[in-house]
Amino acid sequence: MYHHIRPSVDPVGFPTLAKQMEEVVTRMKQEAADSHCEDTVESVDQPIWRVAVCPHDDYTYVGRYYMSLLRHIKANTVFLFGVAHKARLLHLENDLLFDAYDAWAMPYGPTKVSKLRDELMAELPKDVYQVHEEMQKIEHSIEAIVPFLQHYNRDVEIVPIVVPYMSFNRMQHIASLLGKAMAKVTGAHGMQWGTDFAVVISTDAVHYGDEDWGPGRQHCDFGVDQKGYELAVQHEHRIIDDCLTGVLTTEKMKAFTKYTVSDEDYREYKWTWCGRYSVPCGLLTSFYLQDALKAPPLTGKLVSYGTSIDGREHIPVKDIGLGTTAIATLRHWVGYASVGYE
Repeated sequence: MYHHIRPSVDPVGFPTLAKQMEEVVTRMKQEAADSHCEDTVESVDQPIWRVAVCPHDDYTYVGRYYMSLLRHIKANTVFLFGVAHKARLLHLENDLLFDAYDAWAMPYGPTKVSKLRDELMAELPKDVYQVHEEMQKIEHSIEAIVPFLQHYNRDVEIVPIVVPYMSFNRMQHIASLLGKAMAKVTGAHGMQWGTDFAVVISTDAVHYGDEDWGPGRQHCDFGVDQKGYELAVQHEHRIIDDCLTGVLTTEKMKAFTKYTVSDEDYREYKWTWCGRYSVPCGLLTSFYLQDALKAPPLTGKLVSYGTSIDGREHIPVKDIGLGTTAIATLRHWVGYASVGYE
């Protein structure tokens, strides 16, 4: 059926087999129940997200955060905004990056790439995007999320979009075009936002510490002791409260960029969220989509925040053939923010 399938790139952090995915979900549900998480029981008044900001780290670390957020994505078609972790190696910036695959390899079988991808590109000016299969093939940030979308809906289709280095002005320009194009192609098919299509944005929060980030790299503004950890987490919540929760505005996205991207060089970090481009680009696009559709304002709710060292038990995965791709210590930890938008 599919002639060109994107292969899995991270079989350590994420499941590639249905039996792995089923077991991991079972363990996440148990961990959530043990911690008395309210989001483990279905109810009639649970939200349907139109947009979600989701982590993408190893399943053992992120645990129930995937589940508590993505179980509220009900749409059959999901526009996915991913990170371009290796954009520097490929000299990529200032363009959206699409793929050319028919489907992506996933635990329950291939997940189809929606025909809306090609329709979307046909609506965009040629100077704001590339079809870059190599980048899409090596990037794991979207791959982390699709198994959960597929777990909850075997028929889900995706439109993968990777966002490399991008100045805020360029990002806002592209997002305005993309939001209008998304409104046009979904409208042509009579699709409703939330029930027929949704937007999911991939990012991990801060990457913190002074160890094992690569030669010469340190990300430890507050130090690497317990006090430094606590101050860093406080700063994380400041960013989330100021930029990601409440009514979505372009001013909040500009503020997010000010928090995370160097004032002198948009290619450099100020605060190390790997989604410093995917988050504002995806949310700006959603803002302009909302405007084009004359839809109700998007309002963000923090579903969960945690870190790889916050004291929660990590989901056990070694016995099912999974593992970790990085250490988790006071000198090397990652934050995880899950935000849903109704």
